[in-house]
Amino acid sequence: MATTALTIGRLAQAAGVGVETIRYYQQRALLPIPAPSSGYRQYSPDLVDRIRFVKRGQELGFSLVEIAGLLRLHDGSDRKSIRNIANARLAQIETKLKDLHRMEKVLKHLIIACEHTKAGLPCPIIETLAHGVNATDN
Repeated sequence: MATTALTIGRLAQAAGVGVETIRYYQQRALLPIPAPSSGYRQYSPDLVDRIRFVKRGQELGFSLVEIAGLLRLHDGSDRKSIRNIANARLAQIETKLKDLHRMEKVLKHLIIACEHTKAGLPCPIIETLAHGVNATDN
């Protein structure tokens, strides 16, 4: 990567994000806000990697708060803290997966029940949604 400073537009383009993303990350203290030089803010090309780090973290389900913590630990020396952040995210993902599997089971049950419900009777899917029947107890 070139060693010349970048404008916000060129930084965004190099990182594959929009200018508003750069500004948002600055508001969230994920990126520095450089002082203007000659009327323009000049960004280090190294920030491209930092932005990609943030985007990859988001793709893995880390919140921006968690990513900020990981950025503070970027040198990798405090592996216990890094593992703690990753383990907390993993626990949240596992909980979501359990919820998704439960929802999958309920929806499959409702689809089969709707398919086999006689004409003239309400579809169990609609009944569950309309009347707040707790389909998760099935």
